[in-house]
Amino acid sequence: MRKIINSTYITLDGVVEQPHTWPTLEGRSGDPRKDTVQTDLLLACDAVLMGRRTYEGFAPAWQARSGDPFSDRMNTMPKYVVSTTLKNPDWSNTTVISDEAAAEIRKLKEQPGQDIVQYGFGAVSTLLMQNNLLDELRLWFHPLFLGKGTGEDLLFPKGPPTHFELTHSAIFDDGMAILTYRVA
Repeated sequence: MRKIINSTYITLDGVVEQPHTWPTLEGRSGDPRKDTVQTDLLLACDAVLMGRRTYEGFAPAWQARSGDPFSDRMNTMPKYVVSTTLKNPDWSNTTVISDEAAAEIRKLKEQPGQDIVQYGFGAVSTLLMQNNLLDELRLWFHPLFLGKGTGEDLLFPKGPPTHFELTHSAIFDDGMAILTYRVA
């Protein structure tokens, strides 16, 4: 069975929203190994799962890019968006899951193929945990406090109790760390 792997950028104070605006990401090239880790994850998967808010941020950004392995893969692979409001997605290979999301995602997991990467952390991630569908959580900790996160901006404003086991860690020269957890 395929795994669902969530990959989420997070600050030390728990903010996950709009990472492209964080001070640590503006004008810092950082450690090139991070790009390799992110590209390797995407290339090891053959589908992307996300919610509407993540879709609305990703679609215009990635459709405007091409010519590198990450962008080309992101733009051509199947994408599944859990939403009751998104009706006509314009990003290629996008399917909207609007009814019985947990059952539809379970069917995706049971199909043959590579793993599924989930970007963003919100209602879809909570749904995955509530239905025992999330297999792995990769938290990309950025070494800063934004001091302004509330509600949906935070990683865990609410959700079911879920135990995780640390399976891998990587620390980069700019202070960023990736912690990979498996649902225990």
